[in-house]
Amino acid sequence: MNELINLYPSIKPYDTGFMAVGEHEIYYEQCGNPNGKPAVFLHGGPGGGGSEAVRRFFNPDAYRIIVFDQRGCGRSKPHTCLTNNTTWDLVADIESLKNKLNIDQWLVFGGSWGSTLALAYAQTHPDSVSEMVLRGIFMLRKKELDWFYQEGASKIFPDAWEKFIEPIDISKRDNLISAYYEIFKSDDEDKKLEAAIAWSKWEGSTVNLSYSPEMADSFSKPKFALAFALIENHYFINKGFLSHEQQLIDGIDSIRNIPATIIQGRYDVCTPVETAWELHKSWPEAKFIITPFSGHSAFEKEITHELILATDRYGGVHK
Repeated sequence: MNELINLYPSIKPYDTGFMAVGEHEIYYEQCGNPNGKPAVFLHGGPGGGGSEAVRRFFNPDAYRIIVFDQRGCGRSKPHTCLTNNTTWDLVADIESLKNKLNIDQWLVFGGSWGSTLALAYAQTHPDSVSEMVLRGIFMLRKKELDWFYQEGASKIFPDAWEKFIEPIDISKRDNLISAYYEIFKSDDEDKKLEAAIAWSKWEGSTVNLSYSPEMADSFSKPKFALAFALIENHYFINKGFLSHEQQLIDGIDSIRNIPATIIQGRYDVCTPVETAWELHKSWPEAKFIITPFSGHSAFEKEITHELILATDRYGGVHK
């Protein structure tokens, strides 16, 4: 492979604000070129929140970059709020934000849970989507949740797994998502925070091909961990609020003609390549790329390279 493309330079927003939706206030920001090609970044989790770094997947001269924090997390308010917090509420928020910003169509960029939400949004509002860039495909099916939260990834990261199951009584370890749910619904705030940090740190310990202590620590910060863990668990207990497991695969016909790129790390432990492969088989029209030496994170060097190649291509950027 030739020299890998790196992230674009850091930029500041030219506009920030909140969009009121019921009891929620959704934080959003706009960066780059106000007259550029609109693109919306859908963060992971659910409950992860946006960051300054994600602006850098887009050429700031070519793109009008919109980043927002989903309900209950990041800079959105109220923090950790689970009321009216479902996949379909988030889909409605994306469309409302598009309309608020007077955008007709935009490129939709999402990785991990962001890929789930991107598929749900595009299948609901196909005319709103010009292109899609998807990474680390996750469709919230039982086999995917079992792999990461019950048995599978545990065999690859047994050291991190021990810390993940530590807050759970041995008698309740046959269903860890439900056991965590019990804690998160309780009134024991200390136990809830301890469990949230353990839940969040598990993901932070597994997102990179090479273990990154800095990444694990960043997932362990109490404010981030509470939103990340409580919201993720809420969605997983409710099976993503999907009508059936295969909903997003079954809905591909409605988006088949949207230009799309799917990028997947070969050694992604969080969302194994099987899921991306199944999506590819159902949607062969989308460009499909497996990066051979990568894990899950969008900031793995090969994955960053492919993501930026995709946004450059769709943005008409020539290098």
